[in-house]
Amino acid sequence: MSIHRHKLLQAIVCLLATVLPLSISYAQTSPSPVHEPLVEVADIPLPGPAVRFDYQNFDASSGRLYISHMDADHVVIFDVASRKIVANLGGFKRVHGVLAVPERHRLYVAATGDHRIAVVDTQTLETIATPGPVTYPDGLAYAPQQNRVFVSDEHGGSADAVIDATTNRLITSIPLGGEAGNTVFDPVSGHILVSVHQINMLVTIDPATNRIIERCPLPGIRNPHGIALDTANHLAFVGGEDNHSLALVDLTSMKLLSTYEVGDEPDVLAFDPGLNRLYVASEAGTVSVFQSHDKKLTLLGSIQMPHAHSVAVDPRTHLVYFPLENIHGQPLLRIMLPN
Repeated sequence: MSIHRHKLLQAIVCLLATVLPLSISYAQTSPSPVHEPLVEVADIPLPGPAVRFDYQNFDASSGRLYISHMDADHVVIFDVASRKIVANLGGFKRVHGVLAVPERHRLYVAATGDHRIAVVDTQTLETIATPGPVTYPDGLAYAPQQNRVFVSDEHGGSADAVIDATTNRLITSIPLGGEAGNTVFDPVSGHILVSVHQINMLVTIDPATNRIIERCPLPGIRNPHGIALDTANHLAFVGGEDNHSLALVDLTSMKLLSTYEVGDEPDVLAFDPGLNRLYVASEAGTVSVFQSHDKKLTLLGSIQMPHAHSVAVDPRTHLVYFPLENIHGQPLLRIMLPN
């Protein structure tokens, strides 16, 4: 071998010795692929026109998912086991909230355009009463001990309306000091919780007296609206419509623990107690997925879907449901599973 060829081989060896460790080091330190927090399981066509949906309510005792098809004036009833439409009930003008009360075989429907609450027999699927008037009925909650339904009067009298579920009569209206966001029942305390726009508070109502007994300020949250509860840890999650924010509230002390950023105009929230997982659906179509642990939230990721502002979860199967108003001209129910 000539001296020149020997020196050339030495140079090649030196070059490989320099490049290969760099390549190996890069492969070892490059980030692993980011996984979506939810994966699609099925898309189920829904009846009616490709227009806006609103609230959902899952009844675990019957396996039925009640879906408000707001701009179609219908309530869709979906069986989660067979993945079939049970019924598509019409006649609920500008329907917003839906709430199943299985022990009474009743479905309460906020027929906002009629300024009334429709009471539906879940066995016959017939409307048996329409208590009201309520100016702008939206969210619904049921207090079982008092047998009363509480209704967010969102843009009406800045109040929560109260309906006697025995007589199906409107019995009073509770002034809130601001527009009502969502209304939920807290089974731990037996109280009703209402998020209140403008004054940015979470208020507590005693359903026995129909009076506000506590107010929890939510600094950093503008126009609180959607609410989900973690009853095992006695926590509330509240979405701030006007500043893409989320509040974590300790319901035992009624203190705001922390705030988080979510998609623009968070609307409906759902919590899976088995996985301690929170889903925040926004008007922007952003769904933020959080893991809850030790009174803190960790963002697992976000997904984007058109019109994905409503979410429901089946805590037994952990399947998550999104009614999407227009996918290629068709309304559909997208079923997803945590990844």
